[in-house]
Amino acid sequence: MQDPFKALREALGTANMVFSDSAINADFERDLRTGVPEVILAEGKTPEVVLELTRGFLDRRGRAIVSRVRPRVLQLLEREAGADQIDRYSLARMAVLRRDDTAVVSTGGNVGIVTAGASDLGVAQEAQVIAQEMGCATRLVADVGVAGLHRLVNPLEGLLAWGADAVIVVAGMDGALPSVVAGLVDVPVIGLPTSKGYGMGSGGLAAILSMLQSCVPGLAVVNVDNGIGAGASAARIANRVAAARGAR
Repeated sequence: MQDPFKALREALGTANMVFSDSAINADFERDLRTGVPEVILAEGKTPEVVLELTRGFLDRRGRAIVSRVRPRVLQLLEREAGADQIDRYSLARMAVLRRDDTAVVSTGGNVGIVTAGASDLGVAQEAQVIAQEMGCATRLVADVGVAGLHRLVNPLEGLLAWGADAVIVVAGMDGALPSVVAGLVDVPVIGLPTSKGYGMGSGGLAAILSMLQSCVPGLAVVNVDNGIGAGASAARIANRVAAARGAR
């Protein structure tokens, strides 16, 4: 019988790869294929599985990025993973482990990040970490939401003067700030809704619906609390822009 997946395996370059019978089949080469590194989501996994995945990435790629990591699991990683360096991001609940001979190469891309409130900083930092691990420089401006819109003007001008290639705007509550920013700047804007807020916010539902219903053309929106998705999208844009700058 003809193998219906033969052409797909050949197209994806997996024809000669051997997969284990384990439930864990990590995508170790994702960044080589897409430019976006694989992230180990610790939430919902046992500490043993997180440790196994972390070791695998360190052995094969020299770097492991772990998200939504609990303090107890982080202690386990620090003790047993065998990394030479561990960067901890407490607000984002993330850790990046790497070997000494592994460093992020700067791409020249610039990603700006703006938060509506200080409560949004955890998700914003998650986006910032991913953008940095994709080679981008980042700048973060916090607590400039629409309840005091005058706070936004100078920081936003500063991000544009710095040369932001893309801007992530993080907001919970009514989620209005991304529409405001997208209506003022000439660079791509990514709306990142958060679950922060109360009452009818419904865990970020009000924020994401507000962003999706924006009347500003061109505003892109990721899922609620999806800092990794926002950071990856912004970094992809910034890296392409940086490459075009370098090709001139």
